[in-house]
Amino acid sequence: MRLTAIYFLFLLSIPSFRSAAQTNPQPTQKRIAEKKPIMLMNRIGPSTSDLYVANADGTGERKLLPTNTFDYHASFSADGQWVVFTSERNGDGQADIYRVHPDGTGLEQLTDSPALDDQATLSPDGSQLAFVSTRQQRTANIWILDLRTRKLRNLTGQPGITGQPNKPDGYFRPAWSPDGKWLAFASDRNTEWKGHGNGSGWEHVQELRIYLLKPDGTGLRKISTDSVSSGAPKWSPDGKRVVFYEIPVEGTWNARTSFGAAKATSQIVSVDVSSGQRIVHTTGPGLKLVPQFVGADVIGFLAKAGPNEGVGYTSGTAFKGKLRSPAWSADGKQVIYEKQGWIHRTQNQKLYSWDAEHEYRYTDVFPSFSVDGKLLLTEKNDNSSIAVMDANGANKKRIFDANAGEAFSPAWSPDGQRVIFGYGGYLQKRKTIAARLILANRDGTGLKDLTDGLPNAGFPSWSPNGQQVVYRVWGNDQHGLRIMTLTDQSVQVLTTEYDNMPDWSPDGEKILFTRKHDGNNFDIFTITPDGKNLNQLTTLPTNDAHAVWTDDGKRILWNSGEYGFKEEAALSDNTFQPYGVICIMNADGTNKRPLTDSLWEDSMPRYVPENAGQ
Repeated sequence: MRLTAIYFLFLLSIPSFRSAAQTNPQPTQKRIAEKKPIMLMNRIGPSTSDLYVANADGTGERKLLPTNTFDYHASFSADGQWVVFTSERNGDGQADIYRVHPDGTGLEQLTDSPALDDQATLSPDGSQLAFVSTRQQRTANIWILDLRTRKLRNLTGQPGITGQPNKPDGYFRPAWSPDGKWLAFASDRNTEWKGHGNGSGWEHVQELRIYLLKPDGTGLRKISTDSVSSGAPKWSPDGKRVVFYEIPVEGTWNARTSFGAAKATSQIVSVDVSSGQRIVHTTGPGLKLVPQFVGADVIGFLAKAGPNEGVGYTSGTAFKGKLRSPAWSADGKQVIYEKQGWIHRTQNQKLYSWDAEHEYRYTDVFPSFSVDGKLLLTEKNDNSSIAVMDANGANKKRIFDANAGEAFSPAWSPDGQRVIFGYGGYLQKRKTIAARLILANRDGTGLKDLTDGLPNAGFPSWSPNGQQVVYRVWGNDQHGLRIMTLTDQSVQVLTTEYDNMPDWSPDGEKILFTRKHDGNNFDIFTITPDGKNLNQLTTLPTNDAHAVWTDDGKRILWNSGEYGFKEEAALSDNTFQPYGVICIMNADGTNKRPLTDSLWEDSMPRYVPENAGQ
């Protein structure tokens, strides 16, 4: 059952138009700054994004707006008088829709909601705005805003359109037909939650299909084939064909990773909406995405990754550049696109907060706090070493240099005098690289190996009395959780399933962990340290994991895939689970609710203790 009934923080809001002078982000930033206490969290996504306009051949490039306000996913109006785009200028992670003239004047805010509003397009007559939003149902639906009456309605979140329960149900990249009578869009409705690697991977692939729908919500029909992923549809100028990219479903994993995008291949396809006739417009290797007719016969597209990265045309012309989401003016003379920056956010950098009770700040991975308020974490943004610092990120000191592996999931001893962590190969590297547990003094001295690396050991958590640690093992035909008594390093088998990420409760009564079960689903469980009282806290087929206790032991923070993709997977960059949302629940699994709603992969939540300096 979806959790929308309790999402009082994401109530539907009717947008109003605001001039550029009225969209000053300072009130939002002031509101964020006054919030206490703080939740640290990690985000995988670009740190900057700016829009550029150029001639179709790439010459004459200029920045659309003079400020750096995190803007992306732009498109021209049919008459060329407006550019609509997504912006996070009101807070890092919070996205609304704006429009501006192509010369950068006349900036207006079109939507205003704490939910994600994205992927907007104006109707041919300029009177209606179709866009993707997570408002109301928390999943990505297509909404229509009447710009004259300001009436707002959920087009796809209606009976007869919404897909089957507990399956993917996202709707993406709407495109108006030239006569304004139809919308084309991509959707993963009624497909399956499936991991990459033929279902073996933790991260989901995405099977998209192209649909047509009238703006009144009638006439739904599919025009693409199944068993592939088809996305980013656009109409031909005469309204007879819809063009889109087509990629193997498995390719939606490679396409969004830094190590796989250059190996992925897709093609540009168009379909006659009356006869169903298919034309494949491209051949050969390369990731070809977001196509658009540029005139009657030529199609422009994004060449993502590889030696020809940039903009390509089926006519054979092209220009290179590190850019994303190109969209052309109706006359084909101009193209608009974004350029992203991937400089790491700084430790404790402020983020938008969806929780009125807390301020959100960025952190590197696996944050942990000592009894005296010192922050311990893995420097994944560097080389996965271990560092200690003040709670506000100041006075950082590296206490372990991971020069031959990854130092993951460091944890303080209850008295704050020692740290324990895993060191070696993790994630996909665990298949070929050993990993062991290491104990050290809080300053990094006195290193002591607690395990020998086989099986691969990691992700330790202390018992509240400091006498034991729980950790996971993998390999040598061994899986599950183990408890080690530190005085003699004796080991007790706690579980033998595919379990990971254990976290001992503050009262010592339970151990929280993630279990892979029922093929390839991941859920949150608790168990008592004697191996009894196993309790499953999450039950959806969407992957729930990376759970940690709050300091009082009354609640659990975790990462969930329940709400699905918010963008076409192949269009994301450098990410693994772009659908990841931070959630919170009571210790018994009740009162589940989300804490984030961005376009990006959000994870690794940890509340800053009250005794820690801010």
